[in-house]
Amino acid sequence: MGNTSIKTEKQIAVVILNWNGREMMRQFLPSVVRFSEELADVIVADNASTDGSLEMLAAEFPTVKTIVLDQNYGFAEGYNRALAQVGHPYLLLLNSDVEVSEGWLRPLLFYMEAHEDVAACQPKLLSQREKDMFEYAGASGGYLDRYGYPFCRGRIFHVVEKDCGQYDDIKDVLWATGAALMVRREDWVSSGGLDGRFFAHMEEIDLCWRLRNRGRRIVCVPQSVAYHLGGGTLPQGNPRKTFLNFRNNLLLLYKNLPEERLSKVMRLRFWLDALASIQFLLTMQWGSFLAVWKARRAFYEMKEDFRKDREENLRKTTLSPVPEQSTFSLLWQYYIKGKKTYSKLCDQ
Repeated sequence: MGNTSIKTEKQIAVVILNWNGREMMRQFLPSVVRFSEELADVIVADNASTDGSLEMLAAEFPTVKTIVLDQNYGFAEGYNRALAQVGHPYLLLLNSDVEVSEGWLRPLLFYMEAHEDVAACQPKLLSQREKDMFEYAGASGGYLDRYGYPFCRGRIFHVVEKDCGQYDDIKDVLWATGAALMVRREDWVSSGGLDGRFFAHMEEIDLCWRLRNRGRRIVCVPQSVAYHLGGGTLPQGNPRKTFLNFRNNLLLLYKNLPEERLSKVMRLRFWLDALASIQFLLTMQWGSFLAVWKARRAFYEMKEDFRKDREENLRKTTLSPVPEQSTFSLLWQYYIKGKKTYSKLCDQ
């Protein structure tokens, strides 16, 4: 992971991982190039696309650098292989369906430069379709409840809030969105980057949790704004997405939970996952019903392969418990107490 081939005097590498996203890049790259090139090199890492993406980039975006991978490695391993070739002090992982705003990099860079204990940060993430609404994939920074369910300032489960400036304060969070994740290169290298075994979904939560366990801070800087289209990889309700979300959520819990909490959380998660599968069954989402149980089986099949990772994480942990992992149950707060916004969750 230490080898680099793209060198520059610019401090930031904005790296977009692409797989057959020619038209998506044609739509969204103009804002990225226009509002990033003062401070950053814009780089597209291509996961062996077959739709003419590279030819389009050469013809229409000649200033954009490219890294060509020999096959589709997925989100996590694709970024690991691409960023091994990038030598910038700051790496910004940007989805191909993100539109950025003027001056978006400066608040992120200034905050990171002024706070050396911050390993990663994100902008405020709004919906590209409805620009006054937060976006599902990260909103204004992410957290986990005690059982591993992710939520954001601005999004609880599928309830997404309108952005009225209510979360415009710079805030420490547990995880930053993978749609626009800025990470210090030295932290990326020391942590080992993303876990390629996840393939896609929740790998950024795993990375940020590892870093937070080691005493490094993760921050949302809402003075920087980006707009995410979302749903570009797999749509909500897709059984493959259900499988990856359930499996990867169990994997990140196993990798990162402290020893004294692991068994209790995992026992309860069995029953919570069973309830989720019954809900899919009652709503006739047969594929997602099966995906929950396939995910649990896959987790147990993969668990032994993650044992050394867990041992390393526990050995390197300097902050326990992590304050940004909530002590409450999100399911209880949402369904029983009716608290469906972040501000109401905070009124404990």
